[in-house]
Amino acid sequence: MKDKAQTEGKLDNIIDSVTKRNLTILGEETTLGLTIKSLVTIAIVVASFVGLYYRLDAQIQEAKELPVQTISRTEFELKDELVRESVIDTKEKIEVVKKEIHDIKLQMNRIEDRLYEIKVSR
Repeated sequence: MKDKAQTEGKLDNIIDSVTKRNLTILGEETTLGLTIKSLVTIAIVVASFVGLYYRLDAQIQEAKELPVQTISRTEFELKDELVRESVIDTKEKIEVVKKEIHDIKLQMNRIEDRLYEIKVSR
């Protein structure tokens, strides 16, 4: 009995605080200020999502019915060979670039030596 009185008291306090703050409680007599334009917009958005759902569902069903694509052994071997050749080609290009960098470093060292000799001889 005491709990019921406490609960009712708390409920009365909540209702009083809501009415003091001018907050409205949604009920059967609550009216929403929706215009025809907003109702049409909501209907179009809902219809778009429903259409999108059914189109996506149809595409999923179609994808399920398609045959599984298999890769033949020959096709796999050709692709594997192509990848291996491109890796080897890349390695060769890297070696060429390394050699060119080494040559450039040697040239830079010779130029620095010559500049040092010219500077010392003055």
